[in-house]
Amino acid sequence: MKKQMKKTKVFLTIFITLVLTVSIFLFINRDKFAYVGSVDYIEVDCNKKSEILSEVYKSDQKIRREGELIKYAKEDHRNQELVISIIEKCGMPTLNEVTQEQMNAIWLGLQHNAENKYRIKYFPLIEKAVKNGDLSKEQYALMKDRILMHEGKPQIFGSQIKNGKLYDLESPETVDKRRQEMGLEPIEDYLKRFDISYNTTHNIDYK
Repeated sequence: MKKQMKKTKVFLTIFITLVLTVSIFLFINRDKFAYVGSVDYIEVDCNKKSEILSEVYKSDQKIRREGELIKYAKEDHRNQELVISIIEKCGMPTLNEVTQEQMNAIWLGLQHNAENKYRIKYFPLIEKAVKNGDLSKEQYALMKDRILMHEGKPQIFGSQIKNGKLYDLESPETVDKRRQEMGLEPIEDYLKRFDISYNTTHNIDYK
């Protein structure tokens, strides 16, 4: 009985110490963690959408350049909310209303870290913007592939890398033809950036 009580006491001591250690760690690093929650619509002034989108673009690029996605999670989330709110309240912008950089901000807000349901919802608008020349075919291809990846389906254009590997690719033997139509470089050249080789039989070799 005494031995059992002693074991229980030791266990409780270890458990309490572990909890305290984790709590202290989380408190010290509290600014590095962020619960961003669901996407909410924000009240936006449509007359200022150009300025808002310029700020979204600058913020998005700063976050990717510095590579600290956890640190800027709330800011990233805010950018997505702004983009979605502009689309909902003001409609999808065109190059007659905003600059190319500001149009790109719309695409970035949906492509980067947004829930896939929002990409799917607004993808027809992205597709229309591409057809109108407001966004590029390359942007269409990258978003289409990302949507498919998050749906667990093979990608079409070979733009998505997951866990250091090329994500599943549909009909790899004709991927370069599809990429060329979207203004993308050959997949072999693209994958070299990620230290992934693509041989002549279209098999993937990971270094």
